[in-house]
Amino acid sequence: MSLENANEVPQASASSEQNKRPKKSSLGLVIGLAVLLGLAAFTAWRTERIETEMAQLSRQMVEAEKKSDAALLQAARAEASAQQAATERDQAVQQKDQAEQARAQSQQAAQAAAQQAEEAQAQAAKAQQEAQQYRQQREAELARLQQALSQIAETRRTAMGLIMTLDSNSIRFDFDKADLKPQYREVLSRVAGVLITLKGYRIDVDGYADDVGTEEYNLKLSQRRAKAVRDYLVQAGLDPGIVSTNGYGKADPRVAGESAQARAANRRVEIAIVDSTLGSAAALAADH
Repeated sequence: MSLENANEVPQASASSEQNKRPKKSSLGLVIGLAVLLGLAAFTAWRTERIETEMAQLSRQMVEAEKKSDAALLQAARAEASAQQAATERDQAVQQKDQAEQARAQSQQAAQAAAQQAEEAQAQAAKAQQEAQQYRQQREAELARLQQALSQIAETRRTAMGLIMTLDSNSIRFDFDKADLKPQYREVLSRVAGVLITLKGYRIDVDGYADDVGTEEYNLKLSQRRAKAVRDYLVQAGLDPGIVSTNGYGKADPRVAGESAQARAANRRVEIAIVDSTLGSAAALAADH
């Protein structure tokens, strides 16, 4: 080979090398672009995926917060219900204690009432027994008193005591007179001697007249007769505070008729011995 040919061969190789370089550069550029596009697409997809996941996570967080708030609200309601239940339980316990205390107090009150009732019954029975004994004593005393007074003048029993009648058989009042004759003072002295020992009695001296004269005149006349007997009894020693007088005029005649004997019998004085522990003189007035 000549030197000239030898020099042409390398030049041809160099030219071939130069022709190949642009092809390699374009291919690399394409590959690089492809890689960049792939990376860009992957990055965009990854970004979108991340954003989707973030949005989903955000929604989950919102739901979780809602659930948490609901749970907290439910817990608060449960706590309030528990507190209310505890309060109601405490109130129920307190009411139960109060009911037990009230029941205990009621039982104590019932026992005290029963005891008081028993005591009251015992006291009532005792009082009744004492009253019965007292009545028996008063009855016996009145019986003795009636027996003693009956020896002086007619004496009868009444619901409230005794009534002693001083008429013409024991003390005689003259017509239209209220003076006590001396012979009758002994009768009143004996009466005073019996009555002076009495205790718990009241003595009413009641005067009467016959049917001759006006009602008004006879009323005054009967009052004077009652006063004459009362004054003598007081002078004989009776307590003036227990002796009173009444005049009934010609009312309630003892003997009917207009004869001298009937009119003499109606000119009388009655002495009522009233048990002041048993009643008033009103009941005796009906017996006169």
